[in-house]
Amino acid sequence: MVDRGAPDDRSLPDLLEFGVVNLDKPPGPSAHQVAAWVRDMVDDTHPSGIDGVAHAGTLDPKVTGCLPLLLGDATRMAQVFDDAVKEYVAVLELHGRAPADLDAVAAEFEGPIYQKPPRKSAVKRQLRVREIHDLDVLEVEDRRALLRVRCESGTYIRKLCHDLGLALGTGAHMGHLRRTATGEFDDRDLVTLEDLADALAWWTEDDDPEPLRQIVQPAEHALDPLPGVTIAPSAATQVAEGAPVYAPGVIESELTVDDASDRPLVACYTPDGAAICLGRLVGDPAGESGTVVELERVLV
Repeated sequence: MVDRGAPDDRSLPDLLEFGVVNLDKPPGPSAHQVAAWVRDMVDDTHPSGIDGVAHAGTLDPKVTGCLPLLLGDATRMAQVFDDAVKEYVAVLELHGRAPADLDAVAAEFEGPIYQKPPRKSAVKRQLRVREIHDLDVLEVEDRRALLRVRCESGTYIRKLCHDLGLALGTGAHMGHLRRTATGEFDDRDLVTLEDLADALAWWTEDDDPEPLRQIVQPAEHALDPLPGVTIAPSAATQVAEGAPVYAPGVIESELTVDDASDRPLVACYTPDGAAICLGRLVGDPAGESGTVVELERVLV
């Protein structure tokens, strides 16, 4: 399928083949296990099945909250979450009574910080820099503090809590952790596994599609942070076969040739708003010839 049609006009099978669910991950299972459960639920109800389900950013088993899940062909665009800003609410368990300068010390952690991944992490333990955009103390009670953290992807909140405890002189560790936002997705419209299971049952058993349409969003929503390039349907057909986007096929672009030197990641769409590919801007969108977008992932 080269063009799935306008995102808001798709049939439910098409939506499930290229959709995203803003899931409220429960405590207990890993993010991978939750993705597998959703894959099985959707695959069992879809007329022809779907290719898979991918999660947008790992959450440890005990951690709850915002876990966007990409359905079907949307799994090809998981990279758009690699640099997405994350937001968490964490309980800081202090090893002594909260000092009076807690807010001031927490504020000192805003900006770039050095972190070494913990011993149990799945990545190489080497020192790296991560950006803390905001670190707010929301509430303090005796030896506990409630923190809100907006940070760069790949930040270890457990390590942040440990280091904050050292800076405070009391020592501390992380208690409960909940992710409240991942990129464009936040906790204002989260759905549970039970919500999804019920909506799938209403669709297949009661012929009521509306609950499922409220839960599954067009996958294009996950691409909102990226600059867009609109291409002609003929160019979309060529892209689906592996060709780059050439200048004659570009109808409109949010970027100019001045942006091409940085090779930004862009999303390409047909005129009706259907996503076709992800790629890097390398040429002049207003030019008459040459390559404008080099492909990274074909989405059709």
